[in-house]
Amino acid sequence: MIDQLLEYDTQLFLYLNNLGSNPWDGLWLAITEKLTFIPLYALLLFLLYKKFGAKSLLVFVVVVALMITFTDQITNVFKRGFMRPRPCGEADLIDHMRFIAVRCGKYGFFSGHSSNSMAAAVFAGLMLKPFYKNLIFILLVWSVIVAYSRIYVGVHYPLDILCGLTFGALAGFMFFKIATYALKRFVKS
Repeated sequence: MIDQLLEYDTQLFLYLNNLGSNPWDGLWLAITEKLTFIPLYALLLFLLYKKFGAKSLLVFVVVVALMITFTDQITNVFKRGFMRPRPCGEADLIDHMRFIAVRCGKYGFFSGHSSNSMAAAVFAGLMLKPFYKNLIFILLVWSVIVAYSRIYVGVHYPLDILCGLTFGALAGFMFFKIATYALKRFVKS
């Protein structure tokens, strides 16, 4: 059953990956680059500062740093534990796929880009929901686009992405609860 699931995953990867075309490669390489969204993160921190104040911003910075560290480290534990090669590292696939990423990496289950972007989207979306009701939906779409970019450039299977998004959503919600508690505990209203 697992083998059949992985076969479906490979077929879906090949389909989605081969939807790409050269004119769009630059856009998807920019989307998949970690530094591209620093202005978005800065904007989200600014909105948190604007709505919650300077003392709260310190709580947010600490909680977000812990959240990204947590999701990154758990992702690495899974990658080393499952040792599932990335599609770009599979000799059987490389001739049937588009690989445009700068590097391949060794293991891919599950996607760190997916988990980190979803954690950030859920965390910021929930924190800012009382002030910007639709922001969470925009951030969730952004996270899914970042996740898809990993398939487009050839470094992750769809299951890597789906599991990364799921883990990221859970981590984002957990750290939202931690931040909410920390604000009540340490920041006077």
